[in-house]
Amino acid sequence: MDIDVRGPRFGAAVTTVVLAVVLITGSAWLLAWQTLAFALGAAGGVGRSPYGWLFRKVVRPRLGPPTEFEAPDPPRFAQTVGLGFAAVGLVGYTVGPPWLGLAATGCALAAAFLNAAFGYCLGCELYLLVRRVTVRAE
Repeated sequence: MDIDVRGPRFGAAVTTVVLAVVLITGSAWLLAWQTLAFALGAAGGVGRSPYGWLFRKVVRPRLGPPTEFEAPDPPRFAQTVGLGFAAVGLVGYTVGPPWLGLAATGCALAAAFLNAAFGYCLGCELYLLVRRVTVRAE
């Protein structure tokens, strides 16, 4: 079943704010929260993430009906990519080196910002590239 494109974009906007605060404060706890949010989105799809739940229960009822839909697999893959960067960032913030935490969190922030501001999902594009390559290889 396809999903409302506004949901992942809302999640990316919240993620952008969370990751920006992590970079400003250096909070490993807040990055741990974001890592959990990515893990839930990767495991159950973006609708099962905390931000997806917030969109579905609070934001979407206040909006008009969706006019655009997308397949759930690319955003789910993007959550998995975000999980990888957040996990590496968490390692950097907790056991070091600190630059690793900053770099990995910054990469995740850049990707989330692109999706939130411009609707360009790097993880989704990576998913499509991987699909094209694997289909051709078969």
